[in-house]
Amino acid sequence: MTETLETSTLADKVAEGARQRPLAAILAAIGIPTFMVTLDNLVVTNALPVIRTELHASLSDLQWFVNAYTLAFASLLLTAAALGDRLGRRRLYLAGIALFTLGSAACALATEPWMLIAARAAQGFGGAAVMPLSLTLLSAAVPEKMRSAAIGIWGGISGLGVALGPVVGGAVVEGINWQWIFWINVPIGIFAVPFAARVLNESFGGARKLDLVGLVLSAGGVLAVVWGVIHGAGDGWTSAKVLTGLIGGGVLLVVFVLWERRVADPMLPLRLFARRGYVINVVTLTFSLGVFGSIFLLAQYFQVVQGYSPLAAGVRTLPWTMAPMVVAPLSGLVVDRVGARTLIGVGQVLLSIALFWMALATGVHSDYSSFVLPFILGGIGMGLTFAPTATAVMARTAPADQGMASGANNTIREVGVALGVAVLASVFASRGSYLTPQDYVDGLIPAVKVGAAVVAVGALFSLLLPGRKATAESLAEGTVVAAH
Repeated sequence: MTETLETSTLADKVAEGARQRPLAAILAAIGIPTFMVTLDNLVVTNALPVIRTELHASLSDLQWFVNAYTLAFASLLLTAAALGDRLGRRRLYLAGIALFTLGSAACALATEPWMLIAARAAQGFGGAAVMPLSLTLLSAAVPEKMRSAAIGIWGGISGLGVALGPVVGGAVVEGINWQWIFWINVPIGIFAVPFAARVLNESFGGARKLDLVGLVLSAGGVLAVVWGVIHGAGDGWTSAKVLTGLIGGGVLLVVFVLWERRVADPMLPLRLFARRGYVINVVTLTFSLGVFGSIFLLAQYFQVVQGYSPLAAGVRTLPWTMAPMVVAPLSGLVVDRVGARTLIGVGQVLLSIALFWMALATGVHSDYSSFVLPFILGGIGMGLTFAPTATAVMARTAPADQGMASGANNTIREVGVALGVAVLASVFASRGSYLTPQDYVDGLIPAVKVGAAVVAVGALFSLLLPGRKATAESLAEGTVVAAH
């Protein structure tokens, strides 16, 4: 009891000290690294043809240039959140920024495919520490009355990174060379580490023992499942190595759950999933699967079918990918009055309609103007999802568990992205190919329709989320717990 009270007192002092910092400085300390990490999710995609030529890379190498980052990122999110709770969230956040920066420099210096793959994995490990802890540190650093608005801005920054990734990648490759996709991270990281160290105060998730068995089981399970999902479309879902990854990863995750139920100090307390509010993780999965799988294919449509350059194709998707930058902060401002359930539900409905509309508009000779309205509608739907989802996760979580709750939700999102690309690519491959523009369209239309259906399922699940009153009561409970 004494240890718990001491931990609470320390948390109170940390939060009080952090709230004395200017809001703009806090947002910069959180937002700059978050933008850098989210930008690199998609920044490499438009540079792959050039990298393939210069590094003499194979098709398998190209897949790993993308997947090494995704696998490392997804498999270490829970581990990074747990280590942050134990060792200090700010300490691990700063280490994540430093590792991401070093990984970026190594990517730029790579002269062989294996070097770039290894460096991309290092970036992913660093990003895994930045993303979940950025939200936890932000929630602790701002006053309660400003928290939802701050989370909205955080969501807008994340959306901006996703939006500008393909555009920045295309612009840098066409204007300079592919190495500068990674060099631009280095000065940002060098500035961000000391700045964040000065602005952010340290916080911990409670005096728990380090659950090494849980760390190994969770990281290994997620790694194996995501690896299997990524290779399912190319190698076949019934191939030996894909089944080994999926089944082996599933077994590890089941053992992880059983272990967490019996261990005294679990890295992921299962009570986090005992409340109705955690249906938000289901919505996160369906949203990521349907939307990002569709974006992956639709972004290539403008290059493969309509013959645009990587930069021109990226610019044409901006009505979709830029809208969250505007809508996410606005949704953060109104989420406390309207309720996360309403905003998330409306967002999923708009996204499902937008994706189905895009599928209907797609053709070999489709005019770009036919995509503008569904792109904008989809962007609004994404903006209504980012910030309210983060608010819903934090509202149902005690302060000591917020790092793990954020890590779990981020892990589910990244698994959803990998699953979406793999599943929709598999649907695409069953009906179409890259041989001709018509073949591509024949595969794209059913794949995007599947994405729309998956998001619609998420819209139904969003009805099960707690309403505005229940969320407000949860936030009040969390405030009382923190105060005591």
